[in-house]
Amino acid sequence: MLETRYAPTVPVHLGQTLRPLRRGMFDPTIRFDESGVWRTLNTPLGSATLHLRSAGSSIEATAWGDGAEWAIAGVPELLGHGDDWSGLDVAHNSFLADALRRNPGLRLLRTGQVFEVLLAAILEQKVTGKEARRSWRELITAHGKPAPGPAPDGMRVFPSAEVWRRVPSWEWHTAGVGPQRSDTVMRVASVASSLERTIALGRGGPSVERALRSIRGVGVWTAAETMQRAHGDPDSPSVGDYHLPAVVGWALIGKPVDDDGMLELLSPWAGHRQRIMRLIEVSGFRKPAFGPRMTIQDHRRH
Repeated sequence: MLETRYAPTVPVHLGQTLRPLRRGMFDPTIRFDESGVWRTLNTPLGSATLHLRSAGSSIEATAWGDGAEWAIAGVPELLGHGDDWSGLDVAHNSFLADALRRNPGLRLLRTGQVFEVLLAAILEQKVTGKEARRSWRELITAHGKPAPGPAPDGMRVFPSAEVWRRVPSWEWHTAGVGPQRSDTVMRVASVASSLERTIALGRGGPSVERALRSIRGVGVWTAAETMQRAHGDPDSPSVGDYHLPAVVGWALIGKPVDDDGMLELLSPWAGHRQRIMRLIEVSGFRKPAFGPRMTIQDHRRH
């Protein structure tokens, strides 16, 4: 077991900052409870469980397992160290200015774990969130190792690339993952080690996006979702998302827009567009609840 106390120079809200990592209430890799946040990691040194707890203006971090040292070392960037909001000017938009004022602890996380984040994004391609969360939960529970240390019951560690490559086709089918997505996972798993090296290229940007999209089946949306979480990219809106353009439109101008309209609305904040997306998310704003619902596909019947 290793312990440390992280004292950031700016406020950090654990829930708001780490929420993008949670794939549903029953995600076996992360848990929010009254004690703080539990997160499992598959690190270069081995499995780890990380517990984070707010203690005044500091964060108390405790880690267990062979990868505890790596997990502890990554806490500052996980909680937004290096994420500089000083250049973001929302003074002329009252909605965004209010959201920023009310949420001073919002930071952009950076996990440094590209393969894990990319695989999760692939499972979310062209399906509902409910279906993707079920697939993630079932596959991690079936193939992940039990979390080390006193982690809550049911928590598992994200499997290695080698384990993912051995998942049989019928298990993908049972988990609701069609051949197109499972094939993409196999291609990504075969280059997992090179994906991790993109962290050295910085916080996203064109060079990282090119590296991710060089893999067949990884498009602009999947690359953006990955860079947001693994690299801490402040300027990677998820173009091609089923819901986000309408949310941005309703929040900023009171009507839905398409992808082009979303990019136009976000253009005054070039360089900070993902920060704007996160501000809208944590503001509590919800678009009007009407319109067609996306049909959930049941791949197990085919």
